[in-house]
Amino acid sequence: MAPVIGDLIGVLAQTLSIYTLVLLVRVLLTWFPNLDWGNPVLSTVSAVTDPYLNVFRGLIPPLGGLDLSAIVAFLALQLIQSLLEQSRALFYAAY
Repeated sequence: MAPVIGDLIGVLAQTLSIYTLVLLVRVLLTWFPNLDWGNPVLSTVSAVTDPYLNVFRGLIPPLGGLDLSAIVAFLALQLIQSLLEQSRALFYAAY
């Protein structure tokens, strides 16, 4: 049973890695002000990442027009991924 849980934790960690890449794309795309966010691909990227970013935007106000919430969002994702990988290693070490 533990290897199955370890595998599920691994899948979750991989999913978070993919989400981190999508989030990075979203942040990089904000540097291009002339993009058409009505485009289906850009709209999907925005729809997937904005709810997560909005959590941090509500906690951290912009400083001088610079939105630092994305940095904190990345740090939170990295912390969660690290905890998942450690948990996965513990599950496999126990069996």
